[in-house]
Amino acid sequence: MVKFGKQVVKHRVAILIASILLLIPSVFGYLHTRVNYDILTYLPEDIETMQGQNIMVDDFGTGAFSMFMVDGMKEKEVAALKDKIEKVDHVSNVLWYDSLADISVPMEMLPDDIYEVFNSEKGTMMAIFFDDTTSSDETLDAVKEIRKLSGKQCFLSGMSAVVEDTKELSEKETPIYVLIAVLLSTLVLAVTMESAFVPILFLLSIGMAIVYNLGSNVFMGQISYVTKALSAVLQLGVTMDYSIFLMHSYQEQQVRYDGDKKRAMAHAISQTFSSVIGSSVTTVAGFIALCFMSFTLGKDIGIVMAKGVIFGVIACVTILPSMILCCDKWIEKTKHRPLLPDIGKISDKVTKKYGWYVAIFLLLLIPAVYGNNHVGVYYNLDETLPKDLPSIIANEKLKDDYDMNTTHMLLVDRSLSAKDTGEMLKKIESVDGVKWALGLDRVIGPGVPESMIPESVTEMLQSDRYKMILINSTYKVASEKVNHQVAEINKILDHYDKGAMLVGEAPLTKDLISITDKDFKTVSAVSIGIIFLIILILFKSPSIPVILVGVIEFAIFVNMGIPYYTGTKLPFVASIVIGTIQLGATVDYAILMTTRYKRERNHGAGKYDAITTAHKASAQSIIVSAFSFFGATIGVGFYSDIDMISSLCILMARGALISMLVVVFILPSMFMIFDKVIVKTSKNFLPQKAEGK
Repeated sequence: MVKFGKQVVKHRVAILIASILLLIPSVFGYLHTRVNYDILTYLPEDIETMQGQNIMVDDFGTGAFSMFMVDGMKEKEVAALKDKIEKVDHVSNVLWYDSLADISVPMEMLPDDIYEVFNSEKGTMMAIFFDDTTSSDETLDAVKEIRKLSGKQCFLSGMSAVVEDTKELSEKETPIYVLIAVLLSTLVLAVTMESAFVPILFLLSIGMAIVYNLGSNVFMGQISYVTKALSAVLQLGVTMDYSIFLMHSYQEQQVRYDGDKKRAMAHAISQTFSSVIGSSVTTVAGFIALCFMSFTLGKDIGIVMAKGVIFGVIACVTILPSMILCCDKWIEKTKHRPLLPDIGKISDKVTKKYGWYVAIFLLLLIPAVYGNNHVGVYYNLDETLPKDLPSIIANEKLKDDYDMNTTHMLLVDRSLSAKDTGEMLKKIESVDGVKWALGLDRVIGPGVPESMIPESVTEMLQSDRYKMILINSTYKVASEKVNHQVAEINKILDHYDKGAMLVGEAPLTKDLISITDKDFKTVSAVSIGIIFLIILILFKSPSIPVILVGVIEFAIFVNMGIPYYTGTKLPFVASIVIGTIQLGATVDYAILMTTRYKRERNHGAGKYDAITTAHKASAQSIIVSAFSFFGATIGVGFYSDIDMISSLCILMARGALISMLVVVFILPSMFMIFDKVIVKTSKNFLPQKAEGK
């Protein structure tokens, strides 16, 4: 690797020119990568609810629908507005009173149950059907156009409206996330590094790696808004270690080679690459574990972040060294004494008083595990969005004025008789929380020939294969009540039509709950298994992986247990991915200390001296690394109005500090207790002569 380092030093100017030129296709790729703002689209394609969504598009030309409420308008004005909405691109149909009867016929002449569907004390409501899926660009464009046509007394509810508001909020906030992360990371590095200019070089090289990563996402077709919002911040936090390692190594090599900076950098690159490979592989493995989720948002985050780590490593051993050598004068001019106290002074005390830290570990273990296993999660993705968003206001109004929380769409065989359909609808309406069920048979009523119903209404509610029935639920999405309701309706359907499908936000979310519950167990097992195997190969020891993974898992339990004891509910994604991210990103701290412990033991040092020296040599780097990760994520966590982003960032920031504390204080204690076991079960932990004793 020294040869590689020498080539980087030799061609440093060419590397910088090439790295700048590569930004051009990367920016192009970034601008042409679609962003998906609908989390439910990441459910497996083969489940019934997702298949039902496809049938809606194929058979009815309807992929999404929204309820549109109008207050204080005369019926003729509402009819005129409805005509305008019908002309909006990608609006397939609008169902309102005048779809069923002439506007000259008084609404009060409608059957009571039909009248109540469309009216409240404050106004009237219509159902708008779109010809594409909930979160497609076409549907979101239609939502924006409908809002332009509407006045202040109009309210558009539904998932498509929520997705559009989430998109606008995320696009507004994402650049600020990066700015906050950069500013706080710069502050941490400026305090802890020896030069005020070095942090700028770190951020420039990592920034380039982030742009390359975001640009390469174009080959994936699209990424989720969660991935887009987090990837830059997370890549910055996770890969900052590598830059810190390179700079520390470069400073050490300068002393060794009497100020020959080119030679020192060549050897620093070689040493950093060797050190970083082990830690980066565990980080990549943690992200790859997310790809084993059947809920493919994990795959989305996993692939993007695994690429990000690889780009980060490449930038660290090519772009950053070139920048440091080319900007040497600036680095020298801005040198100052690091403001971080010398942590090495406490190393001796940590090793001597290891019993106290073991006691703390045992004291916290049970409550940490209990809290981790009982932390509350939520699945209703619009629940914690800002209350002043138009879609959230509309959803609240729908609940208050029309007693509607969510709408299920039922697809039944067209050949099902009117009699059986009527019986089935009566049973469905008797299920707790179902206010009404509206299908073609209910609209036309008994004894009314289908030929008398406008063709637009027939096409809206009936295809060659299926009848579509709308079911109004007064229960909230993701609640236990609505999940029980969905199960009860499915039981009724099985009696009348085993091929019937219940689709919509609530059934999809019910599937999401059961799928992600399994995913959590799968991802945890896979990430622990992969990282255990990597550490086993790295240290050629079966005991060290148990200790290192066990220590970081303890840190994860503490981190995830805190929300339980503070009564904080987490978004379901956070509970699945945070353990994997924290394990993959912070096990590096433990590996760094263990590597030095191994070297000291192999050079003949006794247990106490080896552990103390390892702690003294690595604690400072671990603390700087953890605080830079903390700085990159904590500001975003407190700033973001999107709880999915905010919760993940706060968990990652807190997790970095908890892992740091655990590695600095508890890991050396574990080495003190299990040193004999480690020596007996590991290669190269004692000189050959001592091993033979």
